[in-house]
Amino acid sequence: MTEPRDLKKQPGKPTVYQIRIEGRLSPDWADWLEGLTITMADNGDTLFTGPVVDQAALFGLLKKVRDLGIPLVSVNPAASTLTDASDGEG
Repeated sequence: MTEPRDLKKQPGKPTVYQIRIEGRLSPDWADWLEGLTITMADNGDTLFTGPVVDQAALFGLLKKVRDLGIPLVSVNPAASTLTDASDGEG
């Protein structure tokens, strides 16, 4: 038997994730990271943000981060994955 899914997420839509690593990584790496937006945080970390279609794609991105040899700080779904936050998109 299966458990009900989390209703906060929209089925069939990618989840937007924010991946934080230590140090700076040039925005030129965006294509290699499957089009994620690369921004620099004020504390010196780098943030990768963008839609990820499923868990397999997320693990693929995390493998790429591992291959860079840069410490991973965090992986979090962004607030825009919630239906309330995406209602204003058009």
